[in-house]
Amino acid sequence: MAAPSAAEQRWLRAARDFARRALPAPDGQEPAALEAVLRCLRSASGGTLPLGYSFISISDLQHQQHIPCCSHLSWSTNEFKEWSYQGQGALPMQSTLPRTYLILVGYLTDERQGNKEKLVDGCLYVKDNTGIIPCELLHFELEWLESLFVFPSWSYIPQTDQSAAGYLEILVDPVPVGAPKEVLHSIPITSPVSAEPLLTSRIPCKKRSKLTLAGKLTRLGPLLRVHHKTFFFLFLKCFASAACVPVLVQRPSQLVWHHVFQLGHRYTITGLIKSSLKKSGQTMFVTSVSSCLLPYCAEQVREQPLKSAWQGESTQSSFLETAEELSCSMELGAAEEMPRSTKESKIISYVGFVTKILNVQAGLFLLDNQVCLCLAYQPLLNFAQGLRPGACVELIDVHLLQKPLVSFPFTVLGACLSSMVVLKSFSRLSTPYQPLASSGNLCLQLLFRFNLGMPLYLWLVSLLEMFEERFSCFFGHHRLRSSTHRNPGAAEKFLVPLLQAMVPDSEEARDIYNEILAKIHQCPLQKYLTLNPPCQAPSLSTVCRVAEQRSWEGFSPSQLLSPLEAQHMGTQELNRRLAWSYCTLSAGSFQPQLILLGVLRVSSRTSSLQLQDKSSTLPCVISHKDGSPFAHTALIGSLLQVENYQLVVERFLKTDFPSWEHLENLKHVREKKTSVYVQFYFEDVQVIHAAEGQIQKGLRSGNSSSLRKKKDGSTTYRLETPEAKMLKLEDPKADTGRDENCQGGQSSTRTTSCVSHLFLVTQKEGLMSRNYQLPGEEAKEAQLKELQHSFQATVLWLGRPCLWGHPREIGNLPELEETGCNGEEGVTQQEALLLFMGKSLRWFPFLHVDGLYRFIVPCCSDLEVFDKLCFPPVPATFLNRPSCPLCLPVQDSWYLQHETWTSCLPERQLTAVSMLTGMDQRTSSIPEVLSSSFTGSLVSFCGEVMERTLCASPKNEKPPVTVGLPKQKGTLLSRDHSVKLSVSAAPGSPVVMDVYITATYLQHLRGLLPGAKILFQNLERKISRFHNVYCTYIASSCVSIVSLPASHLPFPSRGDAPDTILHVHHKQE
Repeated sequence: MAAPSAAEQRWLRAARDFARRALPAPDGQEPAALEAVLRCLRSASGGTLPLGYSFISISDLQHQQHIPCCSHLSWSTNEFKEWSYQGQGALPMQSTLPRTYLILVGYLTDERQGNKEKLVDGCLYVKDNTGIIPCELLHFELEWLESLFVFPSWSYIPQTDQSAAGYLEILVDPVPVGAPKEVLHSIPITSPVSAEPLLTSRIPCKKRSKLTLAGKLTRLGPLLRVHHKTFFFLFLKCFASAACVPVLVQRPSQLVWHHVFQLGHRYTITGLIKSSLKKSGQTMFVTSVSSCLLPYCAEQVREQPLKSAWQGESTQSSFLETAEELSCSMELGAAEEMPRSTKESKIISYVGFVTKILNVQAGLFLLDNQVCLCLAYQPLLNFAQGLRPGACVELIDVHLLQKPLVSFPFTVLGACLSSMVVLKSFSRLSTPYQPLASSGNLCLQLLFRFNLGMPLYLWLVSLLEMFEERFSCFFGHHRLRSSTHRNPGAAEKFLVPLLQAMVPDSEEARDIYNEILAKIHQCPLQKYLTLNPPCQAPSLSTVCRVAEQRSWEGFSPSQLLSPLEAQHMGTQELNRRLAWSYCTLSAGSFQPQLILLGVLRVSSRTSSLQLQDKSSTLPCVISHKDGSPFAHTALIGSLLQVENYQLVVERFLKTDFPSWEHLENLKHVREKKTSVYVQFYFEDVQVIHAAEGQIQKGLRSGNSSSLRKKKDGSTTYRLETPEAKMLKLEDPKADTGRDENCQGGQSSTRTTSCVSHLFLVTQKEGLMSRNYQLPGEEAKEAQLKELQHSFQATVLWLGRPCLWGHPREIGNLPELEETGCNGEEGVTQQEALLLFMGKSLRWFPFLHVDGLYRFIVPCCSDLEVFDKLCFPPVPATFLNRPSCPLCLPVQDSWYLQHETWTSCLPERQLTAVSMLTGMDQRTSSIPEVLSSSFTGSLVSFCGEVMERTLCASPKNEKPPVTVGLPKQKGTLLSRDHSVKLSVSAAPGSPVVMDVYITATYLQHLRGLLPGAKILFQNLERKISRFHNVYCTYIASSCVSIVSLPASHLPFPSRGDAPDTILHVHHKQE
C-alpha cells in the first residue's frame, strides 16, 4: 500500500484532533472510533478519503456559521447544480443554499440537557462532545437512536436572530458507524378488528393485562403538551376491515416514535393497556413502560386469540393515574357563538410548496403563492423547523375555508387536531429559520383564551401585525407583547377589549380529546361566517390621506356660500371667502370604525402636540371636559388609543372666480391644499403603554414623593431620571433607528443629581418672532437683526431651588409648605420672564396660566443655576427698576413637569399662593368687555365661537413682522388675511364679540372652529370709528381651547352611507 501523501497526512492529523475533541468514546478508544468513521467516509467517497472536506464539531457549526449552508459529501459539482436548479422551481428569485465542504459526525438522540436533568420533548438532536443541535429527518428508524453516524448530506439553518442557534436538516439517511441493532422475532399480536370490541364493551380481563396490537397507521396526531405532559395519539386500522382503534403514547422515552410513524405503513405495538377518559368516558389503548414499537412483518408475528389476551377484571382502576391526567381538558376560554347563516368548511388533502412565511408566530404560511396554511389550531410542526420557503408539505384532512375574512386575500387551509401535516421535502433555498416563540405568544394565547374561529383569528393577527409594525420602533417587540396576569402589555390592552366585544360570554371550552377521538368530528374550524371587521386602526399616514380624500369628495365651492350673500360679493371678497374652509370627520364617519393610535410627542418646530407612529405624525388638540387646559407632561412618550374624536381637515383654495355665477366651474380653482389634525378630550383617551411606571398615579393624584434632609439643611427629593424623560420629548424621524433611544431612555434607572424649581405661571404670551438680545451677544450685530421664533411667560418662583437625588417621583409640594410657614417673612416674591426658544418651544402647549410647574435641570447640583442664567430685559443704563422681572432663557435640556392647578390646592396652600401673587381673577365676561364703561386695553374672556370668517385685515391693523417664521404646512393663506371669530357668551345669546386674528398667527392656533369654547387672554380691546367694540390678537395674546365643538354639526350628514359619509362641510361666512 502506497504511503499517504503530505496532504493526506495533514488531513489525518486534523481528523485525529477532531476525534479527541468531539467524538464521544472511552478514554484511549478514540483511534478505534476514528477508524470506524474513516471506513464510512471511504465507503461514501468511492474508496478514497474526502481530502477536500474538513471535520466540523457541533459547537463550531453553531458559533461560526451565520448563514444557511449545505454539505454533500459524495456529490459532484454537476449533481449539486442540478439539485439547486430543481429547488428554485417554486421561488425562482430566491438564491439556493451555498455549498460548504464540511464533514458532520455525531450521535442521534432524543434527549437534551435541562437545568438539572435530561429532558425528552419529542424532538431529535445530533450531539457530540462539544454540543447538541436540533435536527429534522424525513425518515427515522428507532435503531438509529444513540448510535454514531456520519451525515453525508445535510443543511444547517441558523435562526433569523443570529444570537440563537439554528437546526439541521438531514437530507439523506445517515450512515451508521457501528453495526445495526438486532430486532425481535416472533411476536403474538391482536389485530384491530379483534381489539376494537374491547374499547366499546366491558370484557373482563386480567389485572394489568397487556396487549400487542398490529395494524396500518391511518392517522397520526400532533405532539401535544398539556399541564407539563407531552403526548400524542395514533390510530391503527385492521388490515382487512375498517376497524380502527386509538392509541395514546405519553411515556417520555416513547415520544420519539412520532418521528418513526409514516402514514399507511404497518406497525406492531406491544404492552398496550386499556384506559378511558374520566370526563367523557372515551376509551383507548395506552402504551406502558414495557411497550415497544416494531415494524410489522407477517413472517415474524402470529395472531393471538382475543380470549387468551383479555381475561379477569377491568383495567380501569389499575390505570387511574393516566385516566385522571387525560381527563383535564384545556380550559381555553369562551366559545364563539355561531350565527344561523354559517358556512361548513370542507375537509380536503393538499400537497404544496411553502412560498412565503406570512407570520410564523401566528402559524400562517403561504403555499404555492395562493393558499394560506394555518397551523395555529394544532402545535406547529417541531416549532416550525423545516417549514421554510421552498419546502414541500402534505396536508391530510385539513379544513378549507373560503374568504373567512373580507380583508384577507387568500383561501385558508386550517389544520385542526385531527389533521396531519407531513414534511415531504426540505427547502433547497437559502432562507433563514424563523422560530416559533414557545412562550409569550400573544396570538396563540388569545386564540385559546377566547376559542376564536378562523375569521376572528385572522382579524386578530392582522391587528397585531399592524400594531407592531407601527410602534415596535418606539418600544420594541418584546415591550409591546410582554405581559403578566396583573399587568397586560400594550398589545394585549389594545386587542382584548375588541375581542371581548366580538365573542359572547360562554363557559364552553375547547375539548381537545373529543376533537381527536370523537366519531363525529367537532372542532373550531368546522363552521365559519365571513367576517367584516368591526373596526380598523390604520397608520397615521393612511388616516391623513383618507381624511384628505374625504374632504374633497363631492366638494364644490358653491357649498361654502349661500346664493343670497354670494351674489352681492365682489371678485376679491368672493375668492377670499373661498380661500379657507374645513370639514370634520368623526370615528363613525368611517366604516369600519376607525380607532386612532399614536405615541404622544411634542414638536419644538411647530410647538404642537402630535400623535406619532412609524409612518407619520398627526397634530392634535387635547382638552378636558371640565374646561381645564391639558398640561399632562407625564404623558409624553405614552401610547394612546382614542375612539371618540374629531378629525379636522382645513382646506385651502387659491381661486380666481370672476363672479358667483361661475362657482360650479372648477377650472377657476388654481391650487388646493389641506392640513389635517385631530381633537379629542383627555377623558376619552386610553393609555395602553405608559411612558412612566407610575404615570397613572401621577395623572390623577399628583406624584408620590419622599424627601430627606441633608446635613447642610438643604432638601433632597427623589425624581425620575431627567435624561430618561428628555429622550421622549422630541418627535424624531419615523425610522427604526430610534428604537434603541426610546427603549434606553424609558428603561433608564441610573441615579443622577438634578436641580428643580417650582413656579406659578401668571401670564403666557403667544408664539411669534421676537428680537432677543441675550447676554454675551452685544457684539454680534448680525443677531441684532435676526428674529427668533419664540414665546414668553411671566412666572412667580415658589420656594427655593431644590436638589433631587434618586429617580423617583414626588407627590407633595414642599415649596408651598415652606411658603405657607414663612410666606410673610422669608420667601421673596420673585418674578421672572421665561424666554422659550429653540427646542424649549416644545413646552408651549403644556404651559398655562394658573398652573404650577417645576423646571428640572438634569445632571446638575448647582442650586444657583437659575440665578446665574438670568439677565435684565433691557440694559441697566436705560431702565433700572427693581420690580422689573429678570429674563431667564429656558435651556434645551431642561424638563418641564406639571404639578397641579391653583384651583386644586388645599385651602392652606391656596391662601399662601394668593398672598404671594396678590392677583384677582382677571377674566371678564363678554358683556363687560362690550360695555362702554370698560376701561382696560388688554382683556381676557371666554366664549363660544359662533362663526368663523376669512376677511381682509382691518385697515388700521398692520400685520406683524414674520421674518424667519416657518410657514404652516399646506396653507395658502396670504399674510394680509385675517380671520374674524364671532364669539358669544352662551349659545343663542345675541351678545357677540368680534375677534380678529391675522393669518400669521393662525398656523399655531388649531381648534378655532364654530362650536368650540375658547379662553382668550390678553387680547387688545379696540373701538371702531362706528363705536363698535372688537378685539385683536397681538403678540402678548394667547388662546386655550376650553371645550370642543359638539360631534354633530348644524347641517345633517348625507345619510348612513358606509364608505362615503362625511360630516357636512361647515359653511364659512
